[in-house]
Amino acid sequence: MANTGDIRNIVIMGHGGAGKTSLVEAILHKTGATNRLGSVDDKTSICDYYDEEKAHGHSIKSSVAHTQYGGKQINIIDTPGFPDFIGPSIKAIVGAETAVIVINAASGVETITRKVFETATKTGKAKLIVINKMDAENADLPRLIKDIQEFFGTQCRCANLPAADKASVIDCIENSTGTSPVMDVAQAHTELIESVIEADDKLMESYLGGEQIPVEKVSAVFVQALRAGNVVPIVFTNARKEIGVEGLLNLIVKYTPSPLQAEPAKLKAGDKETVLQADPSGPLAGVVFRVSFDPRSNMKFSSIRIFSGTLKSDTNMIRNDDKKGVRPGHILKSQGGETQEIPVGVAGDIITLGKIEDLRVGDVIHDDKITGKFEMPEAPSPMFALALEPATRGDEQKIGTSLEKLCEEDPCLKVTRDAQTKELVLNGLGDLHLRVMLEKMESRSKLKVNTKEPKIPYRETITLKAEGHYRHKKQTGGAGQFGEVYLRIEPAPRNSDPPLVYSWDIFGGSIPGQYEPAVLKGVNEIMENGFVAGFPLQDVKVSVYDGKYHPVDSKEVAFRAAGKGAFLEALEKARPVLLEPIVIIEVTAPAENIGDIAGDLAGKRGRVLGQDMLPGNMLLIKAQVPLSEVTQYNSQLKSVTGGRGSYSMTLSHYEPVPPNIQAQVVAQYARPKHTAE
Repeated sequence: MANTGDIRNIVIMGHGGAGKTSLVEAILHKTGATNRLGSVDDKTSICDYYDEEKAHGHSIKSSVAHTQYGGKQINIIDTPGFPDFIGPSIKAIVGAETAVIVINAASGVETITRKVFETATKTGKAKLIVINKMDAENADLPRLIKDIQEFFGTQCRCANLPAADKASVIDCIENSTGTSPVMDVAQAHTELIESVIEADDKLMESYLGGEQIPVEKVSAVFVQALRAGNVVPIVFTNARKEIGVEGLLNLIVKYTPSPLQAEPAKLKAGDKETVLQADPSGPLAGVVFRVSFDPRSNMKFSSIRIFSGTLKSDTNMIRNDDKKGVRPGHILKSQGGETQEIPVGVAGDIITLGKIEDLRVGDVIHDDKITGKFEMPEAPSPMFALALEPATRGDEQKIGTSLEKLCEEDPCLKVTRDAQTKELVLNGLGDLHLRVMLEKMESRSKLKVNTKEPKIPYRETITLKAEGHYRHKKQTGGAGQFGEVYLRIEPAPRNSDPPLVYSWDIFGGSIPGQYEPAVLKGVNEIMENGFVAGFPLQDVKVSVYDGKYHPVDSKEVAFRAAGKGAFLEALEKARPVLLEPIVIIEVTAPAENIGDIAGDLAGKRGRVLGQDMLPGNMLLIKAQVPLSEVTQYNSQLKSVTGGRGSYSMTLSHYEPVPPNIQAQVVAQYARPKHTAE
């Protein structure tokens, strides 16, 4: 059983191609956790164990591994780095105290590098920067250090430096002598120490007074400085040759915070906040940060970070607010796609449970002594969609089940059923994301689908106030049906949450309250199925203010039809329009290409919000643009920049579609044929 104070939890993050998985393989091999150095290129990596990861040569989901070094247990979360697979990276950060951000020495600071550094800062994680592939031919290491400090601040200081032959590294924490082609070792040592001791007022006062600060005192305050963000150490590695890996490991075990030294986790239940100390004898509390299905057995595995308490095989473990608990059974440690059993899981550790079907990412597990939820970092909204059709008749249900499992694994994947076309629709972050997920489904479940062009998630809304009335009356000889509803509608503020602002304003009992759910159900049917072109309605206020009922003939089915009919009549008068998703796009490209990029975005109905000059003669342009205009932007940007540009997109808001574009969309998606019945 691991001692909480001897655990170090790190999450490896960075842009695709930086060598994150190769670094994890080097750590596992260097510490004896594996007997050979795994390779992404040779498809022998411990962490990239899915067939799709081997085929594409990069991670598509997070994986968990562990090792022992210097008397400490190091839990490692390896994460994807390409924009389409960023969801698992963001969710995984909750499992660690320290974010190790890997930068490709040749490529420099890239789009995802900035995103994950920002996420790590927002979530209060200690941060290390690893410059990997330090011997790359076109790497300008002095320039890269300057770029890192310009992007992330002067608290980014070199903790080691490459030797002249780049076959070893020189420690800059305890050592102040030596030569490096990157910068002077003595200067690096001084800058690092000055950043560290800023976290301790007494040490800073002594240093400013000319006193020589002994290394042991610097070491004592290093963890505090790292936690507070006073220092972000930079270390150099060549993961494939295992150069600098030992220096990184020493930094992790000596200076990164243990669960006992980190900021305590907090559970929130409404306005109430519960602070959880990393105490094995405390109440059990943990969070699921990763879900996976074994590619061979299809067994479900859930990776859990335990913040407090101890989890045993016979613990009555409760999920969220469930009334009934389950016994976790075998407590496991993951090593990529393999697992091994351990006696118990203690506060601070990362463990895995198998075969518990109800667990989802973000779920809290506890022993009924605490309540609340852990704050999870927000993942991007899935903005791309493919309509799916089974390649083989009769596979519909199997496909639905397989897609549900994929959605459990990836927080940025979503499956819906199109209300108008009845098509199964898969939503994700981009075309690559969706294609790889379908490859995974075919590999895992032997299911094939035919796909249609990506669909844009349009919405509908109204622009005017209006009233509607509908009387539903049926008489068939016996008991009849009767319900009559008057309602008024008006636009709600744009992007309202929830999309329907509903009020029951009946006075005098003209409609008994028991029929309110039926009226609302009728209204919601139209909200979900749309009015203009079959897309969901949003930003609508509905007030039901009058009506009539019959003491014998009134039934729920009658008032559902009356509510639906009254809403349809009001919508006819309220000038409904289409809304389209507007995204914030951030494009990083060489400065000489920015004129072409800005002109292209303007031609796509984009609005440029600003430009920032970046190190390395690169420029960042930020713009708002309709999603429908940039569905193929990846190939377009590569063409303009010769492959040197990168971009990221996040959903910003919805706004009305221009009339000419609306006419085209409506022609493409036939208006739904609604009746009140």
